[in-house]
Formats: sequence, structure tokens, C-alpha cells
Amino acid sequence: MAEGTAETLRMETGAEVSASASAAEQSSEVGVKKPATGGDGGVETAEEATEPAEPDIQLLCRDMFDKMGVFLHGELTATCEDYKLLENMNKLTSLKYLEMRDISLNISRNLKDLNLKYAGLQPYLDQINQIEEQVTALEQAAYKLDTYSKRLEAKFKKLEKR
Repeated sequence: MAEGTAETLRMETGAEVSASASAAEQSSEVGVKKPATGGDGGVETAEEATEPAEPDIQLLCRDMFDKMGVFLHGELTATCEDYKLLENMNKLTSLKYLEMRDISLNISRNLKDLNLKYAGLQPYLDQINQIEEQVTALEQAAYKLDTYSKRLEAKFKKLEKR
């Protein structure tokens, strides 16, 4: 930057600027004067900043604004892409939730149908339970009858032998 300023000064004034002048110019751009080697104890003194030549500032500003525009455009593009990605993810998630809702509705409907069918079969299931109880009772009666008939037969054979 100092070289560009020195060149600009050379062009405008037609005089040649030495390296020490450009170093002084660099320190004046920052606004701090280098400490003198004299007896001031190394204290830095402030000096008014000299502005570079007008075309150099315009060129630098234009360059800075162009680069900031490119940077901001890139940032905004990335942000837009992020939002598009989020939008797509939200759409997919909502579709998945709709599918899950449909599945749960089908399961609920099928469960209701099964409950209705079970309720329709309940009288028959009750009859089956009653028949099972009756069969068990009949089976016990058959065992009792069988044991009684065996005892009766044994008595009959005993009487017949006599």
C-alpha cells in the first residue's frame, strides 16, 4: 500500500520519494509516530494521519466493496441453500408422518374390526365353554358309571360262584 502511495506521489509531484519517506508515510497512515532516538525516553507521539491520494482510496474502496459483495453473495447463497435443504427435510418429514398416520389409522380400523368380530363370536365362545364344562361333567359321570359297573360285575361273579 505504501509503494502505491509513493508511486502516486511521484506521479503527481514528479519528484522521487526515498525509502525513508515511504516509511514515514506508513507510520503516519497508522497514526503513530515512531519514537525518536533522542532524549524523550521512548515516548510515542500521535501524529495526524495523512490521507492517501483520492484515486487510490476510490480504487481500494471499490475493490473492498466488490470483495464484500462477493463474500455476502456467497454467504446469502449458502444460507438460501441451507433453507432449501431444511424445507426439503421438513417436506419429507411431513410425508413420513402422513404415512405413519395412515398406517396407524389402518391398524386402528383393523383392531376395531377384530373387536367387532370377537364380540360377534363371543356367544359361540360362551357356548363352547358350556359344552366343554358339560363334556367334563359327562366324562366324570362315565368314569363313575364304569367303576360302579365293574363293582357290580364283580359282585355278580361272586354271587354266581356261590
